[in-house]
This record gives sequence, C-alpha cells and structure tokens, in this order.
Amino acid sequence: MLARMNTDETRAKWDARHAEAAGIAPPLDVLVDNRHLLPSAGLALDIACGLGGNALFLAREGLHVDAWDISPVAIERLAQAAAGLDVTAGVRDVVAAPPPADAYDVICVGHFLERHLCPAIAAALRPGGMLFYQTWTRERVDDSGPGDGPFRLDPNELLQLFAGLRVRVYRDEGTAGDVTHGFRNRAQLVAQRID
Repeated sequence: MLARMNTDETRAKWDARHAEAAGIAPPLDVLVDNRHLLPSAGLALDIACGLGGNALFLAREGLHVDAWDISPVAIERLAQAAAGLDVTAGVRDVVAAPPPADAYDVICVGHFLERHLCPAIAAALRPGGMLFYQTWTRERVDDSGPGDGPFRLDPNELLQLFAGLRVRVYRDEGTAGDVTHGFRNRAQLVAQRID
C-alpha cells in the first residue's frame, strides 16, 4: 500500500491545486440529481469541500452549511464566493478531527475517501439525516480521478462502508453495457440514518 502524505504535505498539495483552479467547481451529480431528497432547512456539512461547489449548492437550497477543508487557500476562496449565503467555511483536518455525533441533517462528501472515517460520518448524522457521497471507483472506463491506490472504491464498497444507513439511492455502473454513456468511474450513494 502507498504511504499516505503527512498533513503538511497534503495541505501544500491541495493549496497549490486550489490556487491554480479557475472558478468554483459545480456541485456533485449526487446532489443535483437527488436534490428532492434534501430537507428544506437544517444544518449541512460539506467534508473536504475544496472550492465549495457543494456547499454553495446546499446553501442555495436553504440549508445552513459548515464547509471544511484542509486547504486554507480553498477556504479563503470559498468564503469569498459564499458572500451573502449561509455558509461557515473553516480549515479543518477531518482525519484528525472528525465531525461530532448527532450534529448534521445533511452530510456531503465528494471525491474524498478515508475509510476509517465512515463510522464517524454516519454517526454525525442526526436521526433522519441524509448522506450524499460520491467518489472514484477502481472499475473505470478512462484515467480520470486519482491513480490506482487507496482513494478508489471496490465494487459495492460504498454500500458496505455505510451498511448501518438505509440506502435511498446507489449508482455504480462500472464497465457494464455501453461505456460511452452513463455515470462512469465513480459511485454515488444517498443514504439515511433511521433511528
């Protein structure tokens, strides 16, 4: 297995990427395609938010949003883009400081995978809370996303990582059928805490 970068190396890598990025990325497909499953109000968390496309989307949908990223560059750019919206952006290493239990009505995670954090992410949902998760898969049709290694999901792995939640939507098309169409290279999950 590849050695993980330390926090300073990780921060420097993402600071450089976010400094060079043009504009704010659009929100994840899992959010846009399933916006009807969002509550009309409540507290949301965007984990590893990057430049904040998901956080801005959630705020425009009526939620108060906490947006966390390890990159101060990303958080500064998001804070500027979020002017006038109900977004609280903060630098936070979620690996070192996971979200508290029973705190959020919605949690969004995009293109970030730390398997050992999944129980804490599920526990951070309030009863009835919804998780929107989308990230890269090992089974893919092109070279988009990270290289082979720990940041790609095995088939159906996302279902296993959040087995304690009720699945509302799951999509992982892999290489089935006509690979020139559909949702490829990634898996998405919308799941709800029912207790």
